Amino acid sequence: MNNFRLDRDFRIQYLIVQGVDILEKHLTLRERIVDSIKEAVIKGALKPGERVPESDIAKRFGISRTPIREAFRQLEIEGFITVTPRKGAIVSPITDKDVRDFYAIKSVLEGYAAKAACSKLTEKEMHKMEHLNEQMIRCAEKNDAKTFSKIDNQFHDVFLKACGNEKLCKLLHTLVQQFERFRIASISLPGRMKESVEQHVDIVDALKKRDADLVERLVKLNAERGAELLVKEILKER
Repeated sequence: MNNFRLDRDFRIQYLIVQGVDILEKHLTLRERIVDSIKEAVIKGALKPGERVPESDIAKRFGISRTPIREAFRQLEIEGFITVTPRKGAIVSPITDKDVRDFYAIKSVLEGYAAKAACSKLTEKEMHKMEHLNEQMIRCAEKNDAKTFSKIDNQFHDVFLKACGNEKLCKLLHTLVQQFERFRIASISLPGRMKESVEQHVDIVDALKKRDADLVERLVKLNAERGAELLVKEILKER
């Protein structure tokens, strides 16, 4: 039993160290810690309900707990962990209801934004969406869900900014940030990245045709499909 615990602790520490080592040097210490803990959660080294080893991270990198707690605040906002007094940081569970609620809101708001942007998007902006989608294809080939997620945000940002509704953009950005973990969890499922890229191709084609109703349906379908797959996975693990 002790050997198992030591092995598990080593895997957690290894993933955290590895995550920090491969990140760009220009990232702040807080950003490095955030990304490394995300990586440990995504890869399953830290599972729902498990404590994030704050003291181990501090000792490993020879740092104070201040940047770690700053990182914990961001991770809590994004839904990765829950911080409670005396218990510390615990990896948050993902429930099927939370997933359904998030994607229901996301699909409606993004669908509305895409429909509003349909007549406003320039050729240059649509070309940018195609270029971003090509980058996502390469991420899918490497099974790089984290980078895929970041580029996917940029893809959606193109039509969000073009819709002309600044308040809607801010609302969606806040929503996506709060539930970033759900998106990464969904994207990480087998075949989801490839399927999402194919859906993006259909979305850009509809935008080029200036078919606003079709664009709205396709963008909503993109979100709904992500929810469907993740809910299925959650229910399977119960």
